[in-house]
Amino acid sequence: MKKTILLTGAAGAIGLETLRELVRRKEQATIRVLEIRNKRTEKILQPFSGEVDICWGDLTDRASIEACVREVDAVIHLAAIIPPLADHRPALAERVNVQGTQNLIEAVQHHAPQAFFLYTSSVSVYGDRVENPWIRVTDPLCPSEGDYYAVTKIRAEQLVRASDLPWSLIRLTGIFSPQQKIDPLFFHMPLNTCIEMATTRDTGYALAQVVEHVPELQGRTFNLGGGAACRVVYRDLLRGCFARTGLGDLDFPADAFAEQNFHCGYFADSDELERILHFQRDSFEDYLDWYTQNLSPARKRLVTWLRRAIKQQLLQRSEPYQALRRRDAKLIQRFFRQTKRPAAFGE
Repeated sequence: MKKTILLTGAAGAIGLETLRELVRRKEQATIRVLEIRNKRTEKILQPFSGEVDICWGDLTDRASIEACVREVDAVIHLAAIIPPLADHRPALAERVNVQGTQNLIEAVQHHAPQAFFLYTSSVSVYGDRVENPWIRVTDPLCPSEGDYYAVTKIRAEQLVRASDLPWSLIRLTGIFSPQQKIDPLFFHMPLNTCIEMATTRDTGYALAQVVEHVPELQGRTFNLGGGAACRVVYRDLLRGCFARTGLGDLDFPADAFAEQNFHCGYFADSDELERILHFQRDSFEDYLDWYTQNLSPARKRLVTWLRRAIKQQLLQRSEPYQALRRRDAKLIQRFFRQTKRPAAFGE
């Protein structure tokens, strides 16, 4: 008899890759998607409408998700408000990431009390690890200042552990897709940050694999990273991406990037999940190749031609740099280790 798997957050970057992997296994399972309805999610999920059951619902509205959870055998819970929105609108992040998770847990406990519940958390729960980059799941949880997303993840983890459901927690590293966009958080990460990145396609494969390995995962917490081949320093990751896109050198002022108070590191125990799920296929170089394949030659030529103007615009979005220019003492203390002055572009 087929299992029924419920996936939340299927329209996100990781969720979409997870959905694709689940669809490839549709002979073994019935796939149900719980997603909030809007033009963006309708467009993204439309190609799957004949292969999965789409339940339109809102995690913040318990009544709207009741029918979605009936008789499910497993839940892969990805839906969340992520940064930078989560940090700018903490009340919304609280409603979705914490109360929404509680609503989902309660609904599953009522309608499918034996269902396995996989919750995806984040490397952000460990906080700033620039000086101590090797991370294990047993390390203290210490979110960085201003990282409300990490706070909601910790609270949701506690709810999952306290539930009556069989569960597992997977803390995701920085996950990269070929459509990676530059947002203000681009400058929040210190350039000397260690990252054990993972690609969306490897992550989606891993999460789809989970359903086939419940006995080995149940009641445990794991770190998900790409392994040794995906360990890179943030400066080198940016240099690789800039070179591939035509942006040239990473010639921002040094103070464009924060010196502290972000997250990421190398997972000293990422091999534990790899031994069970066998998902670490991509390397850092594979990611750069994948990233490049999604750029048209015409776009790369345009970026090359406009690269100085593009980088000047990006610099204007750097919150650490702008904090210096505004002499915002509170943010300067958050981003930097000592008093700074703003440098000029190219300095």
